[in-house]
Amino acid sequence: MVASLSLPRIMRVGRGAAEELGNVIAGLGLSRPLLVTDAYLVGSGAAERLAAALLKAGLSPRLFSDTVPDPTTDSLAPGLKALHDHEADSVIGFGGGSPMDTAKALALLGVQGGHMRDYKAPRVNLGPALPVIAVPTTAGSGSEATQFTVITDSGTDEKMLCLGPAFLPIAAVVDVELTMSMPSRLTADTGIDALTHAVEAYVSRKANPFSDGLALTAIGTIGRHLRPAYTDGSDVRAREAMMLAATQAGIAFSNSSVALVHGMSRPIGAHFHVAHGLSNAMLFPAVTAFSVHAAPGRYADCARALGAATATDADEVATGKLVDALRGLCHDLDVPTPRAHGIDQEAWTRLTPLMAEQALASGSPANNPAVPTADQIQDLYAGIYG
Repeated sequence: MVASLSLPRIMRVGRGAAEELGNVIAGLGLSRPLLVTDAYLVGSGAAERLAAALLKAGLSPRLFSDTVPDPTTDSLAPGLKALHDHEADSVIGFGGGSPMDTAKALALLGVQGGHMRDYKAPRVNLGPALPVIAVPTTAGSGSEATQFTVITDSGTDEKMLCLGPAFLPIAAVVDVELTMSMPSRLTADTGIDALTHAVEAYVSRKANPFSDGLALTAIGTIGRHLRPAYTDGSDVRAREAMMLAATQAGIAFSNSSVALVHGMSRPIGAHFHVAHGLSNAMLFPAVTAFSVHAAPGRYADCARALGAATATDADEVATGKLVDALRGLCHDLDVPTPRAHGIDQEAWTRLTPLMAEQALASGSPANNPAVPTADQIQDLYAGIYG
């Protein structure tokens, strides 16, 4: 099998990398970026500092900060207006997954027009689109290095996966100093998101030797450093390791795929407004337990990389230890069940058939080692409610 690989053209990775953003953009021959971020990063002063650095580099940026968590088609409208009013020649996604997803969507819609539903999977979007420069502030989504964006249809509450090279950032600037203020809950949720990316990339039916190496490296790094980063947010070594692992996991799944956890996670986020990493965490142990029989060798490799199993453990033993380790990690990181999170049981039960349908429609479950039926997905939703 020939693997089709895509990565950002330029990557700056390391402490202080954000200081090079202006030079990166100018070096690409761009001058009028739309800086897409959120209200928190404006309030913290981080967006203003970044904008000032762009001005110092001789660029003409405009700030758009009205992004929302889990961006919707309605939330894109003011961003598109800002993009056109500024006559932007590029888009900077500055923040977590939501600002970066927003930036990617605006870059494509700004050139091609139409509606995001026109671009959802299984369509593969080749472009054209404005160049995207991604500057992550969380260690989780990996969106700075992926050819995906996720936008919720405001009319149907469907969380739409949109994919293709049109959404791949031309440049990624990965600076650990931007993550140091993340609160513990965000650290946990984004960290488990990165671990899910790495594990699913490795066990996916679309896995390849290129993605395998990055996925296993990321799994090992996250296994050693997620708990310390969660316990002590000032642990620079742990933060830096998690930032790099999140990017590695992002490259891995962008060049492989995600699978059943992500397919089931997106409808939870769309209907119940649960943060993406948290909904992944709610599902991760149960979906892994459902899937391990179909690829015991691959899941055993993940267990060993995570530090949950040893080289001498038989694959069947290692897979059991992986499931136990994921349960233990979710316990240590205070991951709630949907019930404990405050989701109404009647609404959960009523929406389960629709969520199963939407999960399958996304295409991600088809990449899982054990491809589920709609009934099996409904059973998994019922089992994790708590």
